[in-house]
Parts: sequence; C-alpha cells; structure tokens
Amino acid sequence: MCSIMCYEGKDISIEEFKKNMLKSEHRGPDDARVIETETGYLGFMRLAIMGLTEEGMQPFERNGNFVICNGELYGFRRIKKELERDGYEFKSGSDCEIILPLLERYGLEMPAHLDAEYAFVIYDKEKGLIAARDPIGIRPLFYGYSKSGNIMFASEAINLVELTDEIKPFPPGTIYHDGKFEKYEDIGHVDSYKHHSVEEITKNIHDLLKAGVEKRMDADAPMGYLLSGGLDSSLVCALAANISGAPIRTFAIGMDVDAIDLKYAKQVADYIGAVHTEVIMTKKDVLDSLEEVIRHLATYDITTIRASVGMYLLCKYIHEKTDIKTLMTGEISDELFGYKYTDFAPDAESFQREAEKRMRELYMYDVLRADRCLAANSLEARVPFGDLDFARYVMQVDPAAKMNTYGKGKYLLRKAFEQDEILPEQILWREKAAFSDAVGHSMVDDIKEYAEEFYSDEEYAEKIKKYSEKTPFTKESLLYREIFEKYYPGQANMVVDFWMPNKSWEGCDVGDPSARFLSNYGDSGK
Repeated sequence: MCSIMCYEGKDISIEEFKKNMLKSEHRGPDDARVIETETGYLGFMRLAIMGLTEEGMQPFERNGNFVICNGELYGFRRIKKELERDGYEFKSGSDCEIILPLLERYGLEMPAHLDAEYAFVIYDKEKGLIAARDPIGIRPLFYGYSKSGNIMFASEAINLVELTDEIKPFPPGTIYHDGKFEKYEDIGHVDSYKHHSVEEITKNIHDLLKAGVEKRMDADAPMGYLLSGGLDSSLVCALAANISGAPIRTFAIGMDVDAIDLKYAKQVADYIGAVHTEVIMTKKDVLDSLEEVIRHLATYDITTIRASVGMYLLCKYIHEKTDIKTLMTGEISDELFGYKYTDFAPDAESFQREAEKRMRELYMYDVLRADRCLAANSLEARVPFGDLDFARYVMQVDPAAKMNTYGKGKYLLRKAFEQDEILPEQILWREKAAFSDAVGHSMVDDIKEYAEEFYSDEEYAEKIKKYSEKTPFTKESLLYREIFEKYYPGQANMVVDFWMPNKSWEGCDVGDPSARFLSNYGDSGK
C-alpha cells in the first residue's frame, strides 16, 4: 500500500504540494519523494512490499518518462523475463517497474493487459499525462481541478481538500489521457452467460479462486490473514494454508461481549493449523475510534462505517504488535454470489442487475473499507475474490444458477470446496452473519445509543435540514455525516448514496442496512 499524488501545473509551490501529499503518509511510511516534471509534480510515499531495496523506490524513470503506481501487478516476474529477452533492463525487484516498458509495448491499451490492482499516473514526454485505475477500483484514486483548471490526482481525498473545490473518485476501469476519461473495462458488463453444469461451474470457481489466492501470496514482506470465521475469509485462509504448507498467521476481532464469530474463527484456525491471534475491543474502543475511522474512510455511509470499526481496530493492533505489512481479506464475495437480501430477488435477471450494480459501486463501499482500514495502519490489502479472472467468470455464470434456489446462500462457492475438506463442514455450510454484527451485536447498538444521546429530537430535526442531498435519516447517520463534513466539507458527492438492500424488492424495504433486519436472517447471528 503506497500513496501517489500528481499536480499538472506550476501555479502552486512544491512545498505546498509536499504538505498536502504528507496528509496520507500512513499509506507510505517507509520513504517519500517528489520530483518536478516539465509540467508539474509527481509524488510518491512508499510502503515496501515488493523489491524492498532503495532501487524499488518510485517514481520510476525511463527515457525521461516517469511513473508512480500504488498497486500489485501479478505475474510480473514472468513479464519481466519476457521484457528482458527483448532488451529491457531493470534496476529493482519491484513489480511496478514494468509499467513504462509495457506502455511502450501496448500504448494506451496497456491497462487492459494488466492482471493487477492498481492506480497509476504516468508523465510521458510525448503522450502527456496518463492515469488509470483497475477495473474493480481496489486501489484508490481521486482527482479534481484547481481554480486555474489544472488537474490533480491523489490516493486519498484528504490530499486534495485544500487544492480543489470538488473531489471526485477516479472511475474504476478507466484511463485518463489528453484531458479525457475513457472506459477500458466495465466489470459489471456481461455480453453473454455461461450455461455450464453445476459441476463445471464449481470446478472453475475452485480453480480460479485457488489461483487468485496463490498469486497474492507472492510478497517480499511478512503477510497475515484476516479471519472473521465467516465463509469468505475462512476459505481464503484455508486455501493459503493449504498452498503454503506452513502455518499462516491469522487475526480475528470481537467485542468483549456477544462476539458471534470469534469462536468460529478459532475453530477454523485450529483446523488449518494457523498461528492465531484474537483481539478484543470494548464499547470505549469503538466510540473513541469513530471519528478517526470516518476521517480515514472519507465516507458517511452507515454500512461501511459500522463494518470498518472492527477492521480498523484489528489492523491497528497488527500494525503496533507485529511485523506484518500485507493482509489477505475476504471482500467481494457478497457482490459476486449474493447477500442475504438477494434471496428476495424476484428473478434471475434482477439478481444479475443487482450484482452488476454492486460490482460497479464496490470502490465506494467494501473495497474502500478494506483499503482504508489497512492503509490507515500502514498495511496493504490483498483481495483474492477480486482476482480479475475469478470475478469475470462468476459474473458470466448464468444468474439462475447463482440465485439461492438451494436453500443455502452462496451454494456454488460452498459446493466448490466441499470435496477438498479444507474447512470444517460446519463452517463451510454456516449461514452468513454481517461483519458489523458478527464482531458483536452490541457494537452497532452502542453506536446507535451514543447517537441517540448525542442529539435531542429537536437538534436532529434541525440539523438534517442542512443536507438536501443524501439526507441523514437517523441520528446515527447524522453523526457520521457531521464528522465527514468536518474533514471533507461539501464533498458528499464522493459517495453515490447510502448502501442499502434493494428496497423495490418485496421483503427488502427496511430502514437499516444490517442484514439483521431482514426476515431471512434466521440463524446467521448464532
């Protein structure tokens, strides 16, 4: 996890540029560098994961062109050997050093050739300024324009607050060049469905997810695994342990009362032979961290904030108590295979449209949470369910096969790993609990209670009048919005809307985003 920043202009000083760049120093505490190009500035702050020597420091330069990249480029060792056979010479062991040679080879079509999660900016003497972001938006990038009309890019919105009036998320699967944004891949778009048998679907799911985990285990810095005890993180940990052949390091968090998932996380850790750590948080920890969490998230979305508190505190512990620099996580499975609420989808096409919407908006919700909670604590997130080959395949599977017609959500994913016996059967077939609830039902209840006491009914009614768009609809959501506005005044449009179930579906018209409020939640919270 690194931090990049670019300003295409010279009407601000390099000192002002550096001051704003350092606001995200947590993303790259190992080293920092700013260079001046003919037209502006490029800045980079490094968290060393691949190619740990000084030669791996960015910006990388080639023939007077420069690149800054926050990313992981999978399969780069093979690509590097191919490029070396063609006469390219490399100075470091960093994966990102291959970007400029690949630009020479493929031109502006280069992003479509990457098996990667990334955000990069290139200064090219002939082509001008180029920026791009991976198709899912796993790595963050924001942009804005100065009063003089000059464009700027940065890994986090906080870097741009003082430099522009309007901060926008850089669209995933998009390349910027010659002043225009062009889509090179829409991760939600499916031309045609694959009508495979259940046996063929589950085999492909099995093989592609295993490959996604394996390629993400390539790191020069120590790695750990977040383990909630739910299906998704448990599968990632089990696969990694199986591939590694040596004990992996797993971490779980729960409230000091009613933590649902700690016992399941320990059951998984014991089964796969992991070196496991449990972290306990209290009501005070939750409330004390709330403002810091929202400042790092740069969102006011209720679901994202609730689910981030436990993850942030767990990552804080890992950063302070271990040498780990990168963590594997279980995000993006829900968007692909369905949530509890998608059990209410009226038909297969509606299920698919919802998956497309969720995949396109991931960068504002779960992916944002994983990135910021880790980056805030100088850690890098790796997300195997976001592997492009895996995600593309699952999106193309006939939605009728993905719907919950089996009496069990995520049936295909569970079935894919049934024969491997890499997880206890109880975990593989256990009902899903929302992460914000699974760390302890009391956590969300504590926040709601705090918000209720913080605002009187009269204050609440008066304060929400300030927000004509995306208006807070509970005291909890008002609390989040006011903290957000403290650090990102007037930037509410960075988030398209509150994450909620599809209220147009029967059974989904609820007033709280937690799956706890759905009639089919059932045994999920046990």
